[in-house]
Amino acid sequence: MTHAQTQAESRFDRGQRALSRIDGRAGEKVVASLADIAPDFARYVIEFPFGDIYSRPDLGLRDREIATIAALTALGNAAPQLKAPRVTSNSSGCGQSNSSTREAGQGTVSLSLFPGQELQRLL
Repeated sequence: MTHAQTQAESRFDRGQRALSRIDGRAGEKVVASLADIAPDFARYVIEFPFGDIYSRPDLGLRDREIATIAALTALGNAAPQLKAPRVTSNSSGCGQSNSSTREAGQGTVSLSLFPGQELQRLL
């Protein structure tokens, strides 16, 4: 799917489709929990990260998850956020086999050179 093709579809529709594919029911529950208290924010969560970012061509979901894990690890203080990519990693292709689990582990070990102590607590 090209960027021009996805522009014919609304950001919201594209985001809904990506949210379902990536996070499934868990993501839908998060958005639903926001709908009553902050409906504009709930819509934004669907449109921006899922409709605009995760739906872009040229970088697969697996690579996006690896980049997310790398960025969160490098922050050094994002232990709670690091749990979310682990959940979605099965839908992205990370963690679906022993070799991809080992790859993710080796990537994390490589990243340990940078944030240090925070990562050691996660391992």
